Amino acid sequence: MDEKTMLALAIPLGLGIVAVGSALALGKAVSSAMEATGRQPEAATKILINMATGCAFIEALTIYALVFAFVLSGKL
Repeated sequence: MDEKTMLALAIPLGLGIVAVGSALALGKAVSSAMEATGRQPEAATKILINMATGCAFIEALTIYALVFAFVLSGKL
């Protein structure tokens, strides 16, 4: 296998892994936030802010992986 073939296989595979990891992380974050809100409804605003911040960081990592994949696909 040459370098271009390996990149052509690895880029979509890597993006798929990143997408699954991001979906699992976001699901866990939202699930935990909803559980915490159910236990302490008076703290719902603080929980929502912390959840949104965490979700933004998770999404940022996913976008970084996508940009990295576009940069690597330019080498094909």
